[in-house]
This record gives sequence, C-alpha cells and structure tokens, in this order.
Amino acid sequence: MSSLFTKFYGSQVGGKSTMSHSYTGSPLSLLKQDVLSALQFYLYLPYIVFPLRPQLSGPLCELYPSRENLYDMFLHGILIIMQLPFVLSVPFWLMFPLWWVVGGVVVFVMVSESICFLLNGKDMQVQSKEEFAERRKEHEHEQWIFLNGVAVGRNWLQNNVDRLALTFGRPVLGVHNKTNGIIFDVLQCLIQRNFTYATQDVRDCYSIVKSTLYQPHLTKVIFILHSQGGIEGGLIIDWLLQEVPQDLLAKLEVYTFGNAANHFNNPHLHLLSQHAALMHPTVPATTKTTTSVHYHDPIHPLPNIHAMPLPHREGVSNGTNTNTTSTGTTLNTTPPKPITRQISRQESTSGKTIRYIEHYAHTSDFVACWGVLHFTKNFSLGPSAPRFMGRVFERSGQGHQMNMHYLDGMFPLRAVEDGGREGQEQRVGKGGIGGSGFVGADEREGKNGFMESVLELGLPSSSSPSSSTSNDEDAAERASEREGFKISYLGAHGEPLEDGEKEVLVRDMSPISPATMKRFERERLGMTSAQRLGMVGGAGKEKGMVNGDGKVRGEREENREEKMRFRVKDLSRLWLYVNGKSPKIDETDVGIARMATI
Repeated sequence: MSSLFTKFYGSQVGGKSTMSHSYTGSPLSLLKQDVLSALQFYLYLPYIVFPLRPQLSGPLCELYPSRENLYDMFLHGILIIMQLPFVLSVPFWLMFPLWWVVGGVVVFVMVSESICFLLNGKDMQVQSKEEFAERRKEHEHEQWIFLNGVAVGRNWLQNNVDRLALTFGRPVLGVHNKTNGIIFDVLQCLIQRNFTYATQDVRDCYSIVKSTLYQPHLTKVIFILHSQGGIEGGLIIDWLLQEVPQDLLAKLEVYTFGNAANHFNNPHLHLLSQHAALMHPTVPATTKTTTSVHYHDPIHPLPNIHAMPLPHREGVSNGTNTNTTSTGTTLNTTPPKPITRQISRQESTSGKTIRYIEHYAHTSDFVACWGVLHFTKNFSLGPSAPRFMGRVFERSGQGHQMNMHYLDGMFPLRAVEDGGREGQEQRVGKGGIGGSGFVGADEREGKNGFMESVLELGLPSSSSPSSSTSNDEDAAERASEREGFKISYLGAHGEPLEDGEKEVLVRDMSPISPATMKRFERERLGMTSAQRLGMVGGAGKEKGMVNGDGKVRGEREENREEKMRFRVKDLSRLWLYVNGKSPKIDETDVGIARMATI
C-alpha cells in the first residue's frame, strides 16, 4: 500500500445476523482462536518496539534514553528474566513437594510485586502537567480521560498524558492500568479478552468514567484508549451501555490507538434506524426521538358522599377541585391534571448510542493486527464474529508505542525552531510549551503525511482508489454493512445551529441540514487538491483531466464526473481537536447542555 494512501473502514452498522462469539462461545474456544490468530502475525512481533528512530517527541517518547526511561526499561528487563522461567516452570511443579512450590510462589510474588510497585507507584490517577495545557474557559465543559496499555508504569503514563495535552491543548486525566510486567500483562490480556474478566483497574476506570458522565456541567467526555486499554475500554463501554441512560452516553467520544480488543459495541437506539442503516448505509437518514415525562397522582381520594357541603367563606372553597374542612382535611373531588415535562428531543442520522468512535492502527503493528484490524478487515470471519463499531484508519506504518509511534506518526508536533504561532511568543517562550521544545501539533500543509494522505476504502471490491465506480462502491459498502465516505465525513464534521435550518441531523453522524448537504455536493468538500490528484483545473468539459503521459484526455473522458476523494483529516474527528480547537456545535450538544438544568 502506497504511503500516499491510507486504508479506511467505515463503521459497521449492526444487525441481527451477528451472534457475537465473545458472548456466546466457549472461553476456551476463544482462547484457542486468539493463539492461532496471534501465530499468523508473529512476524510483526518486533514492531511492538521497533522502529527505534526517529523519536520526534524527544524525552516524551517511551524509549528515549532519559534517566527515567532507562530506569523503567531496566526494571522491565528484571521482570522478564523472572517471569519467563516462572511461567515455563509451571508444568514441572508436580515434580516437587507442595511446600516447595508454595514457598517458591510466595517469594516470587513478593519480589515481583515489589518491582512492579517501583514502576507503578501508588496513585491510580495521573493528571497532565499544567505547563503542557492549562484549563481554559472554553474547555471547562470537557473532560479528557486516557487509559493506557501494556507495560506502562507511572513515568510512561505521565509522558502519555503530557503528550496528549501538548497535542490537543487540554488537560488530560490518565487512569493507570498498572503493569505487572510484560509477560503477565499479555496473560492478563488473554483473560480479559476471552473470559470477559474485569480486573480491578477496569472497575476503577469504569467508576471514574461513569461518575464523569453524570457531572452536569460536562457536555463532552473524550475517552482515549491504547493497546490493552482498548480491551478494558470495550468492557467499560459494555457496562456503560447496560447502566447509564443513553442520552448521557451522547456525551461520550471514544478514540483508540493500536486497539487490542476483540469487540467494540455501539448499538442502535431504535430498530427503525438500524433497518434504515442496513438498507442504505451510505445515505443520510434522520431519526427523531422525543422523550417526555408525565407525572400522575397514582391514587385519587374518593369524595365523601356523607359530608355536608361547606359554606362559602373566606379561606374555604367549595369548588370542584378542593374542599377544606375546619379540621384541615383536604378532599379532592376531581383528579389533578397530569403534569407533562419534556426532557429531550434528539434527531439522528443513524441513531447509535455513542456518537463518535474512531480507531487508529498501523498495518505492521502486531497488537493492532491481532485486535482491531483482525475484526474489521477480515471478511471471512462470518456472522459469528463480534461487532467492532467505529471508523478505522489503517496507516501504512510500523510500531505500537503510543507516543513515539502512533502520536508521532499521526499527530506530529511542531518544533519551536520552526517558529511559534502568532501571539504565542510570551506564553511559549524559548523552550516551547512547558519547556518541551514544541508549540503544539503541526497543522501546516505538507507537514503531516498521514493526515494529508488520500483515503481508499478497505473493501475487497475497492482495493484501488480508482478501481470501481460509485455504484460498485455503494454495493460493496452495503454488502459489508459499513458506512461510506460521505456519511463518514458528516460524522466527523458538524454544522453550527443557524436560523432557518429546519432539519438538523445529529447524533452518530454529526449534524448537516439539507442546505448544507447541497453545499457539500456543490463545493465537493473533502477533495484533495487538484495538483495532488493530477487534475488540471477540475472535472467536466471545460478543463479536462491529465492522464499518465501528461496529455489531456479525450472528450468522452472529459465528460466523466470526477470522483470525490477524501483525506484523513477530512474524516478524522479527533484532528478537529488539535491545539485547543473544537468541532462545531450541533443540536445534540445543545441538548446535552440543557440536561444540566434537569
């Protein structure tokens, strides 16, 4: 796959055909499938650590030779030397007396836990440093939460949240998935994936996310997951879907990197919207939902037919609603009218519970191949495969580390020697933001090859960006029950609420009105530049197209409508948050804000 292109997999839309094996199958059968699938990708194992260069984020990179990083790597080396022989020795325990085995296990656990404590510290939560991102007034309605992956101690978690804060211009709260050593962490992944066992860090993170969703002043909860954090985040989302009101879940946005999970759920709110999405996955459709509450008096006192009517005097009424006697007894002769209070009104293009889920993966990342890519691009898995909801961006790259591979490859920083942005000189200073040497994410044209790369559908019938017609693309998307480019574009970008816009599509695909849709078609949003796609000036009869030998195509090809192309930055919603920016507000965002008054 050329570096000029990035594979894109539209989000699945759900349906009755899937009976998730992760819920209905045998855990031992799942474990067997995991081991077999892992063997298919063994050649990618070195790329969990490699490449070691370049380390664009400097000391924030996991394997940068700083004192703290070298100390962590030294402790991990000791744990590997201890844990590998321990695991391999398990079959031979039967050859030794029981008290030898018990004593050896106790000593091993004590030493291993002590080393892990040196790596992890005692805190469950780690906040990004203020010098990397201060809390601004325009972001006071947001909470960013990060859940880390395998082998991450406190130092690396601090670097992760600091790197995210530097990239997106917001404070980030890190929830620590504490490491038990690389080998034991991998075993824990297998248990979590196949036995759906929630370890203590899953339970702690669930409590934090749930309580955050219930905070009335917050309208957005951004949940970022990496590696094993994707497995734990998937379990947390399953619990949230069971426990939390679904209009509260409209606050949640989920973004993953190198996701190791085997499922990611995001059901439709209504059967009707699911049916519409299955029938026409590339066509926007509005689902309107109105929620109201009616208060009733469950028991109405019956009138006392033996009571004498009271004389009408000041302070005492003989009306039809209430009679008051001299002893203060109240008599209702007619039931009160029920009180109706409208709670919320929402309109949705596909009606899914969580509006935004995006997955970012490297083609040669072993964990991503074993996780998110295995369950989104493997069309031979059949209907027993679990659903993996969310859009997937597959970059032609290597590496699994959060900072030095994913963020440096997909959200690179702008070094201070390249010049700061206007008006930032005093705040940034000579050493960049927080003395990091950077002034934030690099948004300049041509400086981010991933975001500038052209998207091609990761479907069997569209292996080449120009190999199929629009009708072929739509047929392939329907066959695989996935969203197409246009509806995914609407899912990343929003439109401001304007007077005169009658129809606003919100929820899963972000809002766009009929007027905006016309503008979308007319202005050909999401297309790469004409030069990058080999165009002279545009499609149609007036200027024509350039072919391989530099000549203008014939009149017959000039009349062919130019195919719309999208770059990663056109469909990536997470990109809209860099350097403190925010996507446009939609009607659901306004509705969430109103919930604070309930």
